[in-house]
Amino acid sequence: MLGIKLNPTEFLDRVGMELRKLDTAQIQTLADAIYACYESRNTVFVIGNGGSGSNASHLCEDLGKCTLTRADFDNDQKKRLRILSLTDNTPYILAWANDEGFDRVFSEQLKNLANPGDLLIAISGSGNSPNILRAVEWANRNHVTTFGCTGFSGGKLKGMANHCLHVALDDMGIVESIHLTAFHWIVDNLHKRIGLQGA
Repeated sequence: MLGIKLNPTEFLDRVGMELRKLDTAQIQTLADAIYACYESRNTVFVIGNGGSGSNASHLCEDLGKCTLTRADFDNDQKKRLRILSLTDNTPYILAWANDEGFDRVFSEQLKNLANPGDLLIAISGSGNSPNILRAVEWANRNHVTTFGCTGFSGGKLKGMANHCLHVALDDMGIVESIHLTAFHWIVDNLHKRIGLQGA
């Protein structure tokens, strides 16, 4: 937790420095993968735990709504992005966690919902969350494209996912903040490609 040692100015300077280290090609690749699902009418699934779970919900909401223009809201002919955060079905999560184990809460939802050609965005700062890894393993076996969003060393997820957005920093809060910053650019980029398409 770098904020223990740094004052606000130093902390924000460090965040800015870490943002500038990002491989922007990884961010573009994620935006392109989401857009490919939009084009093919496949579904994007997002998963994460804790702050990464919150980021999963936030990304889902933004991509589901903010890729549209206001004129699209009442246009039933406008194709929309199919996206779902699997962090948000609380009774389903609790049932699987209670009855069969927390490591199954995402993979079992994918078994019900996912199809070949879909995209799974798996967010894990450590890259080692068992429920994330199990979901990615299932997705890889079942022709669902996997994209990991990691921090620290990247953990097992970095090597397991088909693609990765990696923040090489040992501070969970800053990793989560940088992921969300990258996600906001992706939302803007998809708004340009989806919402402003034909506008």
